[in-house]
Parts: sequence; structure tokens; C-alpha cells
Amino acid sequence: MSQQPGQLTFVAPRRAKPARHLADLTMAERRAAVAELGEKPFRADQLSRHYFSHLSSDVAQMSDLSAAAREKLSALLPTLLTVVRELTTDRGTTRKTLWRLFDGALVESVLMRYPDRATICVSSQAGCGMNCPFCATGQAGLTRNMSTAEIVEQVVAGARTMASGQVPGGPGRVSNVVFMGMGEPLANYKQVIGAVRRMVDPSPEGLGISARGITVSTVGLVPAIAKLADEGLPVTLALSLHAPDDELRDTLVPINTRWKVAEVLDAAWAYAARTKRRVSIEYALIKDINDHEWRADLLGKLVRNKLVHVNLIPLNPTPGSKWTASRPEDERAFVRRLEFHGVPVTVRDTRGREIDGACGQLAAAE
Repeated sequence: MSQQPGQLTFVAPRRAKPARHLADLTMAERRAAVAELGEKPFRADQLSRHYFSHLSSDVAQMSDLSAAAREKLSALLPTLLTVVRELTTDRGTTRKTLWRLFDGALVESVLMRYPDRATICVSSQAGCGMNCPFCATGQAGLTRNMSTAEIVEQVVAGARTMASGQVPGGPGRVSNVVFMGMGEPLANYKQVIGAVRRMVDPSPEGLGISARGITVSTVGLVPAIAKLADEGLPVTLALSLHAPDDELRDTLVPINTRWKVAEVLDAAWAYAARTKRRVSIEYALIKDINDHEWRADLLGKLVRNKLVHVNLIPLNPTPGSKWTASRPEDERAFVRRLEFHGVPVTVRDTRGREIDGACGQLAAAE
């Protein structure tokens, strides 16, 4: 369902829900679910160890369970994601997967291996209701929220790929998760928080990934940012700002018509103060739209002397779009102005461009 310019969709359409999965549940809930299936509660610990520690969903391989127990417990490990397409680039170290969910909805994840870490970028919604005009997902509209387990399964699939040595560099593990795939994570708040808890809980309750290795992005849902600060999860908050002035941001990021730049930044600084975590300001550089030096100066004045880092993103243009990446000289000038204000700034590595690395591009092509 595509949206009218500036239209926002906060409530996802009601659709059938995916089957209940082990990763949807807390440890206590897993024990109760196992008991409901007629097995001893300790089987939940065994099942959790297979899934979260050994990254296995195949009950046939779980030799510490009887055949009868395996058959019953398979109900807690339904197939949630099916591969539609997989593309690789950067000599195999960047892998993009297009997944089909149980109801036919399409989502994407990207696994990126660097010398010092492996990061997976995950989707939290099928489509997105935030309607940013330069974003392929935003133009597709919102299909539905993803379940906690559908989000976690993307990470488990990436972890399995790393552990099996399919990515050049030998066997490894996923160390970082970024919620920068399809969707506005804070618009699917409960399921995203559940997924983050499954990721950070120690094995066998969860994947045992450090909360400091997890980044949750948002276009600026101010009440949800405040709520996230109260969760006791020291994840990095990434604020997709894209413009330092309300006039332009109202157009580029329509949520700005609800919460203005000053309100969004105040929420970000409150988050940083509460969690002691540096906020990442995401800024897609768009040729002749938001890449002027005076906007870099304005941004520098707004964020200087704060617990912050600015991440400039050369726009990955979507086919047929009028929006395109800034000229290299304008990008360099933007960086210089921010550095003049003493603001830490980096330009994001543009991995995956030749495989439609920007989220929503593969799904849009299907």
C-alpha cells in the first residue's frame, strides 16, 4: 500500500500472525509452552541451547531429545523466513538476503563482515509507514509489523552463515546488529524490544550479543525514545535526522511535522544522559538538497559539545529516483564544516551498492 506524500502510518494493518516460535518467548514462557506440549519444563533449556547456542532449528539433529519429544517440540521451531534471493558483493563479505514471510510479505537483511567485526542489518517491519521520499521502503508503505521471532531469525540466520565459514575469512560470529533495514523500529516497539532482549540475553536464554553492539535507529518517535531510555538496555540510538532545519526536514522526514528537530534532539540528548551511550546522528547526503555548507554549520551548532557522532551516508539512489548522492567535493566540504565545530564525523562505507544494498530495493524489484 503506497502512501500519499507526507502521509504517516503508525498502526500496522491487521493481518494473520506468524506461528509462535521459541524466540518469541522469555525463558519462563518457554518452560510453560513446553509443559503445555506435555514435556518436562527442562526441555525448554535444551531446546534453547540448540537454537541460541548451536544455531540449530532442525529437531532431527537434537540427539539429546527422544523422538517423541522432538516431534512435540518442533511446534516451537516453525519456519518463519524463506530465502527468495541472496546476493553477494565485496568479494563475498557482504551478503544481502531477501526473505519471504509466511504470508508472502518480503523483507531484507544484510550481513557485512569487516576485519574486526561482523554486522547484520535487520528489518523490523515489512515496508514502512514513515514515508521518507528518498527511501525505497518508505515509498512502499507499511505492510505489517514483524514478530519478535521473525526479527531474531534474521540474526540467527546470519550467525549460522558466519559460524559455518560461508563468509570469506573463516568461521566467525555476529558481533553487531543494526536495526536499519526495512521499517521504523520504534513503531513496532514491543516486538523490537523483545528481539533485542533475545539478542542480549546470555546463552542459552538468548544469543549473548553485547547490548553495546546493537544499534536501534529511528526517524524520531519522541515518546518511544523516552520509553527506550527506561528499558535498561544500553543500546546505541541512531537518529535519522537528514536535515538540521524544520523547513527541509518536514519534507524529507515527514515525522518532523509531528515532532520538530529541537524536540527530537532533546529526546536524543536525554537518551544519551540516561544510558551514557553516544547518540549516532544519521544524515544521508543528497545532492543539492541537504548538502549545503550552511546546513553543515547549522548541524554543527546543534550537536556540538554533545555525546554524539555524526554518520554521513552517501545516498544509495533508488532506480528512477530524482534523489542522488552528493558530489564528492560537497561531501568533503560538509565534513570540514562539522569538524570545524568539533563534531566527530565519519562517512559511511557504501557497501552493497551494486547489489541494491539500500533497504527496500530488492523487495521493490520483486
